[in-house]
Amino acid sequence: MRRFGVLFLAAVMVLSVGAWAFGAEPIKIGLLVPMTGFAAADGESALNSVKLAVEHVNASGGVLGRKVQLVYYDDAADPKQAVPLAQKLINQDRVVAVVGGSYSMPSRAVAPVFDDEEIPFVAAYAIHPDVTKGDYTFRNGFLGKVEGQAAAYTAVKLLRGKRLAMLTSDNDFGRTLAEGFKTYLNKYAPNVPLVASLTYPASEKDFKAYLAKIKEADPDVIFASGYYFQTGPMLKQAREMGIIAQIIGEEGADSPKTIEIAGKAAEGFVIVTNLNRDDPRPVVQKFLKEYRARYKVEPDMVGASAYDAFMIIVEAIRRAGSADRKAIRDAIAKTSAYNGLTGIIRGFDSRGEVIKPVQVQIVRNGKFRHFGMIDNPDIITP
Repeated sequence: MRRFGVLFLAAVMVLSVGAWAFGAEPIKIGLLVPMTGFAAADGESALNSVKLAVEHVNASGGVLGRKVQLVYYDDAADPKQAVPLAQKLINQDRVVAVVGGSYSMPSRAVAPVFDDEEIPFVAAYAIHPDVTKGDYTFRNGFLGKVEGQAAAYTAVKLLRGKRLAMLTSDNDFGRTLAEGFKTYLNKYAPNVPLVASLTYPASEKDFKAYLAKIKEADPDVIFASGYYFQTGPMLKQAREMGIIAQIIGEEGADSPKTIEIAGKAAEGFVIVTNLNRDDPRPVVQKFLKEYRARYKVEPDMVGASAYDAFMIIVEAIRRAGSADRKAIRDAIAKTSAYNGLTGIIRGFDSRGEVIKPVQVQIVRNGKFRHFGMIDNPDIITP
């Protein structure tokens, strides 16, 4: 009986500890996404994907014996809205880390706010170099210069382009991509001429005048960067004008909306991005299947990148064995060989920039499919 009593008491203690851990305060992780405004489709993708990640984490027991709670706000991709929301996450919600699920301009604005408060911030897909200036800021997506170089590599090496043209948006996004594209050509392909280099206002909807100039220059490959609501119309208008050159885009066009807007004109369109829909790894195929079943739409780079950014934080908390913000930051910095949706993440450099292969996708039969992968260290190393 005495032995039974001891065993009973031990069992009660174990159950009590388990119940205490389960009932403990959740670990709060923040998310800023553009749920309204021009970028709402990307915001919806990011939010839906992170919600899946939260479910996966909590269904497997949470982290450190505690549930994870997502606290998210709509920044409308607007820096003026993003900054007070960042302060709200810090002062009211007391989050331990934040996923940046928005564009470069709001991400640039909030990154120093989080850095000043020593709160880890992982930008999912914003590409501007200023985002990762602080010690507590990281980027899971590609630096704009890396992505621009990858587009040029694709144009020259994969598509064998002999005469190139470029049409990019006149904002942070377009300028950094253009810089990377030109850097690659100057360094690795000086004999491949850039026969046209044009920029358009970020608010532009009619690209015919720009495309007419490009058509006159007669390129065989065009780097036409922009978000889905720019690239979709651009593709359609180019084909309507009889432009037959191969067109390359980037992650901003990595959306089912691009194909929906462009229709048949999207066939053969190539993008450099960080999601390979044909990646055979179980983690990728499980996500794609779940996302399609739940949301009835094709997943995209934005969602996969936001999912990875969230899971990088969760895994850092787990490895650190603590929800202390500095411990999380240090663990993120030591990330190595992480099996993410957007590839095997080798780690982050000293500036917080991710190191992983660039994926190249092509539209075939109305869907993005595998076209290639760029693993050249000279291209993918920030």
